[in-house]
Amino acid sequence: MKKIISGKVREVYDLENGQLVIVTTDRISAFDVILPTMIPDKGKVLTEISNFWFDYTKDIVKNHMISDNLNDMPEEFRKPEYEGRTILVKKLNMLKYEFIVRGYCFGSMYDAYVKGEPFCGVKITGDYKMAQKLDEPIITPSTKASEGHDIYIPFEDVKADLGEELGEKIKATAIALYNKCYKRAYENGIILADTKFEFGLDENGELTLADELFTPDSSRFWNLSEYKVETSPKSYDKQFVRDWLKETNQNGKQNIDPIPAEIVEKTAALYKECVSKIKYNK
Repeated sequence: MKKIISGKVREVYDLENGQLVIVTTDRISAFDVILPTMIPDKGKVLTEISNFWFDYTKDIVKNHMISDNLNDMPEEFRKPEYEGRTILVKKLNMLKYEFIVRGYCFGSMYDAYVKGEPFCGVKITGDYKMAQKLDEPIITPSTKASEGHDIYIPFEDVKADLGEELGEKIKATAIALYNKCYKRAYENGIILADTKFEFGLDENGELTLADELFTPDSSRFWNLSEYKVETSPKSYDKQFVRDWLKETNQNGKQNIDPIPAEIVEKTAALYKECVSKIKYNK
């Protein structure tokens, strides 16, 4: 067994038997920097939400989940500190793209729309205000950069690389995932404005969903009760941390001060509220 990835949030171990162990830590990052203070139980919340969605969407596409039971994992992980934040998954041949599904005209897509420019090769037509729901969700892929920012690309470039058939299957699958989970989240008071997916191919070449799914770290969640068109809705995740970094002029810096206890508590509560709404309301 060897650690193959130590990311901003996750540690990934290769069991060298076609399986991986993924541990989600309590680390938090903002503006592409890992902060020095952890958010208590954040990793458990992300794991719980993601595992819920993997089960909820298994009728649409296969996923990489094998088990979240520590007894199914090597002895090194059968310890209290790994409980609730560790999963055993199938190792896949991961595709080198992230697939972002956007249901609202917001962020960089809205900026391009205002300028009348295409976004990822897509010309947004219609009369939209900021943060307004699109008539239909769109998919905007990006490359997965090992360093720096990911780069948005047209979907036609993905199909040219992966093939027409696989490209269209990914697009249909991603839209179906978004639509099904958007409905549940909305009914429970959360707007799923956009989200990212990662896919791989299993040993039979079958498309398989991987990484994390519809978490506050991989999606833009808005509180339905506070949502208004033509405003910038506050995200249901790291907003308190981002606001604190901006207020203290630390966004973009590498050496960040410890996060104040009040901000840590508010952020932890927001993550827990999110899992409660999504998983337990309906």
